[in-house]
Parts: sequence; C-alpha cells; structure tokens
Amino acid sequence: MEKIIKKLEEFVAARDWEQFHTPKNLAISIAIEAAELLEHFQWNDVQFRELPDREAIEEEVADVMIYCLLFLNYMGSSVEEVLMNKIQKNEKKYEVS
Repeated sequence: MEKIIKKLEEFVAARDWEQFHTPKNLAISIAIEAAELLEHFQWNDVQFRELPDREAIEEEVADVMIYCLLFLNYMGSSVEEVLMNKIQKNEKKYEVS
C-alpha cells in the first residue's frame, strides 16, 4: 500500500495539485467518482459476474479508491489501520451467531 500512496503523492506533486486536495474537494471527488461507477448500472439489472464494460467499471472503482487513499493520506491516517479498525467494528456489530 505504501508504494501506491507514494506513487499517488508523486503524481499529485508533479502536477502541483496539492493546492486543490482539501478534505472538501477530495470528498466531493469521491462522491463524483462513485456516481460515475453507478452510471454503469443505471437502468441495468446486471446479476452476473461478466459485467459489461468491465474495464471501464474497474477504472471507476480505481478512481474511487484513489480519492479515498488521497483523502486518508491528507489526514495523515494509515490506510491499513483505518480499514482494520472498521473491520473490527463490523465484526462486533455483526457477530456470527
């Protein structure tokens, strides 16, 4: 994960985009990219693993993940820690009976 975050930092710095990467702008970008992912399923009831436009869907998922990683990085949060904490909370909330 560190390698990916480093690559993203380099990408952003090379384009001088840090100035635009505020929590608000990153949160908006996450929502926009998530909406673009949803567009692939609008008016379509896909129920199978072979998705139409699979590559385009993967790219939209990647965009959402990239902005999420940039957001956590901006906050100085560890991606692994944040995800593990959430998984542990979910395990307690949704215990196996």
